[in-house]
Amino acid sequence: MVTVPYGRGAGHFIAGESNFWRSRQHETLASGSVGVAGTVLGRVTTGGKVVPHAPGASDGSQNAMGILFDDADATTEDRRVVVLARDFEADGKALTWANGITNPQKNTAIAALAALGIVVR
Repeated sequence: MVTVPYGRGAGHFIAGESNFWRSRQHETLASGSVGVAGTVLGRVTTGGKVVPHAPGASDGSQNAMGILFDDADATTEDRRVVVLARDFEADGKALTWANGITNPQKNTAIAALAALGIVVR
């Protein structure tokens, strides 16, 4: 089970979103992954599943592709999740990044998100 700090929950990081949930899409969180709402995600090239963004990886997950809407635990099996993937604004202070991410890696991820219409403020 994922423990969430007080005041955090589904969508807490959203500063603005497109009408009619156009910003959201369903994805498959790969088995072995866990994320809290606001986790920056990457997509593994082989299989197309999403995992927490891993800037040092070379499997596709080093490229930020969206932000997890709600807490999700896929420790033992794949899990269907909602991802904010386009046209919205996120509170950068409320996002969850990979442990040990450097400022240059974070800036690269923010630029990748911006190319999708995701503005990190």
